[in-house]
Amino acid sequence: MAASVPSELRAVRPARADSPTGRTALPSLTGARFLAALLVFLYHSTLLSNPIAPAGALTFVGDPGQAEDLAWFFGSCGYLGVSFFFVLSGFVLTWSHRPEDTAPHIWRRRLLKIFPNHLVTWALAMVLFAGAATPVASWLPNLFLVHSFLSDPGTFSGVNPPAWSLCCELLFYLLFPLLIRPVRRIPERLLWAVAGAALVGIVVMDLVSTYLLADTPRVPQLPLSLPQMWFSYAFPPPRLFEFVFGMVLARLVMSGRVPRLHPLVVVALGVAGYAAALVLPAPFNFNLAAVVPIAAVICSLAAADLAGRRTLFAGRPAVWLGEISFAFYLVQGITLFYVRDRFLTGRHDLPTAVLLEAAVLLLTLAAAYVLHRAVEQPVTRRFGGRRPPPATAGRNG
Repeated sequence: MAASVPSELRAVRPARADSPTGRTALPSLTGARFLAALLVFLYHSTLLSNPIAPAGALTFVGDPGQAEDLAWFFGSCGYLGVSFFFVLSGFVLTWSHRPEDTAPHIWRRRLLKIFPNHLVTWALAMVLFAGAATPVASWLPNLFLVHSFLSDPGTFSGVNPPAWSLCCELLFYLLFPLLIRPVRRIPERLLWAVAGAALVGIVVMDLVSTYLLADTPRVPQLPLSLPQMWFSYAFPPPRLFEFVFGMVLARLVMSGRVPRLHPLVVVALGVAGYAAALVLPAPFNFNLAAVVPIAAVICSLAAADLAGRRTLFAGRPAVWLGEISFAFYLVQGITLFYVRDRFLTGRHDLPTAVLLEAAVLLLTLAAAYVLHRAVEQPVTRRFGGRRPPPATAGRNG
């Protein structure tokens, strides 16, 4: 098989897809996680209405024209940041998987990764703002991360609004032990075809949302009707295609079948993808517009780490930010939607608005650091357990 691999790919190809080399640490992907979380933050912080108090705005910008322009420009950040997380989840879980990993062990590691931070932020949100107005039919599914399976907007976007995406991640984690077997068996020559099939799946889900679901009722601040928005964005099963796409990307990098792209090409693809997301109608701008640029970023960063090339995301500050990115993602639902609305009221000129935005960003980073150090790390270390010992060469075949 090696003879069929172009020479420019051989430098980033591990010896085997299931070899230890295929699980080399990829610090650049850790660092890139914060970029995705920051995109979501920028989207939330420029909203013209507060999800938990629609009469109030989250933007600090007082000039209506400037506020609307910023809301439009950053309007696709949240969509693309979430899509990046979903694709990256599939990539990382496949990359780190070993044949001897059992389903219970995988589930324990992943549940311990998401539930401690979720439970803390859920409790804070309930105490601070959600408890008095959220019925048990909404907060109970939210607590167990099944609320995005329900189409009621007060449920799937309730309590701590960013937590809706954890329903999708939970579904990915539960299905991963079943999905990894067929994905690992895909012949290398068919990997690109399977990746293309996953993209077709994304298109089909967008078409179903556009043409088969009711286009009413409409909410002014949403680009689609409530049924369409729920199905194409929050409902977990359609988002599986992004996760599987990420799994296949990991196999492509492992097999050395991803062409090496110059960093400027990757940046150009990212800019083009974001521009497409700004002009394409919903739901096609939720994930389809930039999923190929997202793939280029992830694969290029992974290939750079494998080849020993330094990237902007592999430095210690970037990796540290990446490590707290999950806590940062969850805690912004409190610092932005509650703290900003209660204690940093008012709209201001653009320079003052930027300074206040920076202050909220620093507050969110500080809260994320505390959540990561006080909750996420101790729970993972205490209850995460050790991975099974590596399989012998005979068992690996």
